[in-house]
Amino acid sequence: MEANHLFPVFFKLDQLRVLVVGGGNVGTEKVQAILQNCPGAHVTVVATWFLPELEAYTEGFPNVTLVQKPFSCGDLFGKDLVIAATADKELNGCIWEKAKAAKVLINVADTPSLCDFYLGSVVQKGNLKIAISTNGKSPTIAKRLREVLQEAIPDSLENVLHQLHSIRERLKGDFSEKVRKLNELTSVLVNKKD
Repeated sequence: MEANHLFPVFFKLDQLRVLVVGGGNVGTEKVQAILQNCPGAHVTVVATWFLPELEAYTEGFPNVTLVQKPFSCGDLFGKDLVIAATADKELNGCIWEKAKAAKVLINVADTPSLCDFYLGSVVQKGNLKIAISTNGKSPTIAKRLREVLQEAIPDSLENVLHQLHSIRERLKGDFSEKVRKLNELTSVLVNKKD
């Protein structure tokens, strides 16, 4: 059986520079996902045209720049992540080649073989964020799991997180002792009652 060998990470997009190439439906979806997760993200969108929805959505985000022009190699300068989201497979392949040459991580939408990283489905309840990956096999399953988890995780979990953070700040002792005490306090979340 095949295994998922992806290493999950959470990028601090307000400290990175992201390039999205494509101003259509897919580009709009990627930009919205980025900004929903990190409203302070630094995003440059390069495209020959933009959906009006993308233009309207990004108006309230000062760190988003829309550049109406064809993609060029110079667009990669200073970027940390690239998302190629055009309907032109040849152009997406070209963007991939240029990003690889520039040592910039890239995601080519709907082409798992040309991705250094995937954009998973995300469940968020306050400070809790869970990313779901199907290793590029089925975004639909990831979406359905997100819906189930979003419904199943209570909104009150945010209060629990704040309380545990306060407790953690007050705990004395070395790291091992703090972990032991926090594990003891949170065991109620996983221990089944008879």
